[in-house]
Amino acid sequence: MSSIFLSRLLVALTLTAATLAPAAAQPIFPTKPVRVVLPFSAGSGPDLVVRLVSEKLEREWGQRVVIDNRPGANGWLAIGEAKRAAADGHTLMAVAATHMALQPNLFRQLPFDPVGDFEPVAPLYSTNFFIVVGANSRWTSVAELMAAARASPGTVTYGSWGTGSEAHLGAAMLEAAGGLQMRHIPFRELPQLYTTVATGEVDWAFGTAATVGPLFRAGRVRLLAYAGATRLAGYTDVPTVAEAGGPAGFELRTWVALYAPKGTPRAAIERINAGVGRALAASDVRERLAGFGFEGWIAPAAALMQTAEADRRRFAEVVKRYNIVLD
Repeated sequence: MSSIFLSRLLVALTLTAATLAPAAAQPIFPTKPVRVVLPFSAGSGPDLVVRLVSEKLEREWGQRVVIDNRPGANGWLAIGEAKRAAADGHTLMAVAATHMALQPNLFRQLPFDPVGDFEPVAPLYSTNFFIVVGANSRWTSVAELMAAARASPGTVTYGSWGTGSEAHLGAAMLEAAGGLQMRHIPFRELPQLYTTVATGEVDWAFGTAATVGPLFRAGRVRLLAYAGATRLAGYTDVPTVAEAGGPAGFELRTWVALYAPKGTPRAAIERINAGVGRALAASDVRERLAGFGFEGWIAPAAALMQTAEADRRRFAEVVKRYNIVLD
């Protein structure tokens, strides 16, 4: 074998090895601790769910998952922090439909673009709302509530946790569907809202199992209906809105999901999505979610994107109809 041939063979093998080495050495995500930024307080429903899922991910990945709670400023502190992070999958944010579907319709000067600044990664859970009245309310069905509102426009009151909230827009949707006119009373704090509903100072409000379940079990409020397609497990005595004499097909829900900075590698997104799905499918996590009144939502990132887009369009209609603007 000639020395020239051997030299050429050695060069070829060297080049092949150099070409293959980077691919073989490509690290598997994650290569360091993953941070999840939340616009929710520690101990809140979204925070508890993120922590449950994070415990599973830590065991699967062999890396820590650090929870970074940054509540306040409409969620923009946390969202801004996530927006500035490196797009490598090691910083995620857990946000709600409020941030990704509602706020783009309510604020003219939103400090982030839900589509241009972020990638959908994985849904975590969804929860539908109940129509809640005080335990001594004169109404026993949605049909009766709507009849009263129709008979005396502007006299029936409903509360929410703020102008432009899901509760406010959901009530506006109910008004539009039923041809009603009711009076909105916004509150700053959830406890104050549901206390006034319980005492009858405010006629009704929307609430989730997590927020009004304790008052319901204590006998202080009554659940007229569930704004979902079917009755909720654990509350099967509560009819859907349609079953209670309300508009057919009326639903109102919110959700919480993981997003990442725009440009995050697809491989990282797919690994996170798969890990989250496995965590949500675990029996202990399912049990805890059911206790909160939440439904684990296992779906690909594309389904999360489609849901967020559909919700933005749906909320845009009611915001335009009622000319609701927050800045």
